Amino acid sequence: MMREFKKPDLNAPRYRPKVYNVLSPDLFKQFKEKYPKYSDVSYKTFKDVIKKANEIIWNNVIENRDGVELPESLGYLFIGTCNPAVKKDNVNYGKSIKYGAKVSYQNWESDGKLGKIFYTNYSVKYKVQDRQIWNFIPCRNFKRAVSKEYPENWTKYVKIENNMRISKMYNLIAYEHRKAEAMIKDIQNYNEFDID
Repeated sequence: MMREFKKPDLNAPRYRPKVYNVLSPDLFKQFKEKYPKYSDVSYKTFKDVIKKANEIIWNNVIENRDGVELPESLGYLFIGTCNPAVKKDNVNYGKSIKYGAKVSYQNWESDGKLGKIFYTNYSVKYKVQDRQIWNFIPCRNFKRAVSKEYPENWTKYVKIENNMRISKMYNLIAYEHRKAEAMIKDIQNYNEFDID
């Protein structure tokens, strides 16, 4: 039985929290003060360079299975394959409005799996003050690129188990890498004619 879907009132009042954008004229002013040799650069060029650099980073996150390490040791970004939440419906609002019934995404292209963008700053290298309060919110273009690419190559991304902390997963991967490196070292030093 399909549940009836109530079309949202698009003209209803909305609460919009005040958002502070880091990429602002204040940042541009600070940049010019710190680097006076770039004083002839326009604000538009400044924004375009930052956006292009970010685009290069998120394209590398999509292309590389293990993700990328952010500049200045700010953390690590990667895409993970997850099981969908059992309790929460993933509603397709466009089709629900069209058919008048609640329609959910089923993710048939990826065997019901979801692709998520993960950020972690858990590592000995990433000793950033108050790192537990840091957060990563991907831009709309990044999310759209991931949702377009994920169904085609969903098996190449790291599988994340339910209720597993990323820090624990990070430690397991590091342990496996150390174990593999030790095995390679043992193989390189192996000599079948050396009998001790």
